[in-house]
Parts: sequence; C-alpha cells; structure tokens
Amino acid sequence: MIRSRELAKLRDMLIRMGVLVEASIKDSVRSLVNRDSELARRVIDHDHEINSLDVQIDEECIKVLALTQPMASDLRFITTALKITADLERIGDNSVNIAERALELNTEPLLKPYVDIPHMGSIAQGMVRDAIDAFVNGDKKLALDVIMRDDEVDDLNEIVFQELTAIMTRDSSTVRRAVKISYVSKYLERIADHATNIAEMVVYLIEGKIIRHTEIHREGRKSFDGVLPQTE
Repeated sequence: MIRSRELAKLRDMLIRMGVLVEASIKDSVRSLVNRDSELARRVIDHDHEINSLDVQIDEECIKVLALTQPMASDLRFITTALKITADLERIGDNSVNIAERALELNTEPLLKPYVDIPHMGSIAQGMVRDAIDAFVNGDKKLALDVIMRDDEVDDLNEIVFQELTAIMTRDSSTVRRAVKISYVSKYLERIADHATNIAEMVVYLIEGKIIRHTEIHREGRKSFDGVLPQTE
C-alpha cells in the first residue's frame, strides 16, 4: 500500500515544479516587454532546475509503482503526476524559447508596443497556476475553468498574427522581427495548450473519465454535458 507521505512528497515536488514554471513564463515575457536581456539569460540558465525536477518526479513515481501495489485512485494520481510533469517540462522549454527570442529582439529596434503578448502571457501564467492548484486541491470546477480560458489565448494569438501580417505587408524590412514576435505568440499559445492538458488530467484524476478530443474548445462548456456531472 502507498503511504500518505509518499503521495504528499510527489504532490510537494509537483507544486515546486509548477512554481518554477510559472516564474519562467512570467520572467520570459517580462524580459521581452522590458527589453531585459539579463532576465532572459536567467530564464535560460534556470531551466535546468525544471528539468531536474522532471527527472526526480519521474523517478519517484516509478519507485512508488515498483515498490507498492497502488489501488485505483492512487494509481490515477501517479499516472496523472507523470503526465503533468511532462507538460510542465514542455512549458519550461517554451519559456526558454521566448527568452531566446527576447535576446534577439532586444538588440533590434522595437517593431511595435507589446500589448497582446503580455496579455497572453498573463492568461497563460494564470492557467498554469490554476491547473496546478486544481490538481493539488482536487478542484474540478477550477480545472474546467482553465480549459475554457484556452480560447482566449487562441483568439489573441490570431489577433497578433493578423497584426504582424499587416505590418509585414506594408514594410518588408520588418519581416525578421515580425516573424520572431509571431514565434513568441505561438509559444504562449502552446503553453496554454499544455496548461489545458494538465487541467484535463485533473478532471481524469477526479472523475476517472478522459475528456480529451471532446470538442470542448469549439463548442464551449456545453460540450461537457453528458460527459461529466454538473459542477455545483
């Protein structure tokens, strides 16, 4: 049987990883908006801490599986933790990608004031924070709310793309900078997708039901009808 302290250890490690990832998102976007190349370098340098925790959590999960005979709910917790760490590690990678683009863009003239990018970053960061909180507290309602916020980031990504396309069309000298900014927007969109994956795994942990590929993003919260019990 799995002892409660073993699950608590896994939970604490996941929380720590989530905190590091959330900070990485915030700092990478800030390094771009504030043209702070030193901060961008710190994001890149600290990524090894996220990678190290990813490995430690995987090893701890495998050890628990090998040395115990987990019941259904504990087994779901462990498999969910394994999947969540994979998404958190990829979020960290995307934050590094943003920091790398910031280092490049900070050496060039500002193409346009950053408005939608920091908004996207704030939403994505909040999604990651709330997805981890939903996991820790077993909060299905919060997990569903995270999933629904993904549409906001998708819409902003489209707005950024359209604006940058218009700028490039008017002035071909802006193409290199505009493409790099579009990459940043896409990285944030991917971060939101990974936060959504975590939230979906939280629903699986709580309900034992897989809700991926249920058209939730296109049809909204109504698509959960008949799939999950209604929240209070």
